[in-house]
Amino acid sequence: MPELPDVTVYVEALRERIAGRKLERILIRGPFLLRTTAPPIEALYGKTVREVRRLGKRIVLGFEGNLWLALHLMIAGRLHWKAAGSKTMGKNALALFEFDAGTLVLTEAGTQHRASLQVFAGEEGLSGAGGVEPLEASPEAFARALRSSNHTLKRALTDPRMFSGIGNAYSDEILHRAQLSPLAMTQRLDDSEVQRLYRATREVLNEWVERLRVEARGRFPEKVTAFRSGMAVHGRYGQPCPRCGAKIQRIRYASNETNYCAACQTGGRLLADRALSRLLREDWPRTLEELEELKKR
Repeated sequence: MPELPDVTVYVEALRERIAGRKLERILIRGPFLLRTTAPPIEALYGKTVREVRRLGKRIVLGFEGNLWLALHLMIAGRLHWKAAGSKTMGKNALALFEFDAGTLVLTEAGTQHRASLQVFAGEEGLSGAGGVEPLEASPEAFARALRSSNHTLKRALTDPRMFSGIGNAYSDEILHRAQLSPLAMTQRLDDSEVQRLYRATREVLNEWVERLRVEARGRFPEKVTAFRSGMAVHGRYGQPCPRCGAKIQRIRYASNETNYCAACQTGGRLLADRALSRLLREDWPRTLEELEELKKR
C-alpha cells in the first residue's frame, strides 16, 4: 500500500501537472470505485484544480467551487500520467481523469478492487481518521498519541487514528531504526525509548521521501511498491540485517507480515509466528541459536 513517502511524491508530481488545470471528464470503469453519490462526480467537470494535498494515505484534489475529490489507492492501486496526445492505458484501468494537459490513469492489480474515490462539497467532508502527522508533530504530541492507548508498537504506528500515513512497510523500517520490538507495548516504553522512536520515525520517512524524489527525477513516479531494495528489514526475510548481519525474521498474519531483526530489536528473542508457533508448540525456537539448531535437524 502506498504510504506517506510514496503518496507525498505522487502529490508533488500531480501538483506539477494538474494544479491550475481544468478537469474535462472522468471515465470510471470499476463499478465499486466511486463511494459517494452527492455531489455527483459530473459536478467536477470543467472545474479547475486549485489544490493537491495528502491526507493520511489519500490523495486529495481541491477544485474551484469548494469541491473535493479524495482518492485512496489501498493496497494495489497505482497512478500513471499520460501527456496530452499519448495513448492511454487500457489493461487494469479503473478510472481515467482527463485534464486539458493530459490524462491521469488509475489502475489496480488483482481482483479485490479496494481502491476508492469520493467527492465532497465542502472541505469539512475531508475529515481524516484523526492521527497526528508524524513529520509535523512535536515530540510531546508524538508521545501523547503513542501513549493514548496500550497497543503493540507495530499496531500503534499503523493505526491511522494515532499516526497519519504510516503502514506495514515503513513501520518495519522505523522500528528497526529505533531498535525496538514490534510487539513492545506503547505504555511500557520509557521516555528515552519514545524519543528514540520519534527520531527514527522522522528520519526514516524523510529519508524515503528524498530517495523517492531522486528516483522519480522529475518524472511521474511509476515504480511505487512496498518492497524496495534499499529497505533494511521490510520484505527481506532470511537476508542479513544491514546493521548486525543476523538474518531478518518475520511474523506472518493473514496477508501481512512483520519483518524485524531479533539481534537488534528483541535481544535475540524470536517473536512467535501465530501459525508456526501453534503448530510447533513446545518445539518453537525462542532464540536465534535455537532456530539454527532446529534447521540442522
